[in-house]
Amino acid sequence: MDRLWAPWRAKYIESFSNEESKGKECLFCEKAKSNDDEKNLVLFRGETCYIIMNLFPYNSGHIMVVPYKHTSSFSSLTEEEMLELMKVIKKGISALEIALKPHGFNIGANLGRVSGAGIEDHIHFHIVPRWNGDTNFMPVISETKVISELLSDTYKKIKSALEKVSD
Repeated sequence: MDRLWAPWRAKYIESFSNEESKGKECLFCEKAKSNDDEKNLVLFRGETCYIIMNLFPYNSGHIMVVPYKHTSSFSSLTEEEMLELMKVIKKGISALEIALKPHGFNIGANLGRVSGAGIEDHIHFHIVPRWNGDTNFMPVISETKVISELLSDTYKKIKSALEKVSD
């Protein structure tokens, strides 16, 4: 039997049962307030929302667009917030096209726990780059997803590409 060594996944698994994390500030609010964007994987900051890389990505380059407003309700977003969210999603897609050259994207939000939201109290939109052939036997047979690049390397590529994207 082959073994896939992915020790970084331990933090993800532990996050589901870690009692210390209960009662702490929202992860997205915490990252938004921090000044260390590279450490926190924050790629871009707008007026009402920001782009952050997913620490536990579905695919290499998996990013999220997050409003600064702490809300689980899509209908509580203002017109200004909704407009900027869409503009920043477009900016994120353009940067991923430059940096990673994917063949397509999955874009969406999971609103509420039953829809699959991992962080249900703070709305956020996922942008997952996809490539022809990126689905293989690993997720089907072993429920394992292989990420082919270090997050820090992907961060630098996307950050650089964002600087090339006009608004």
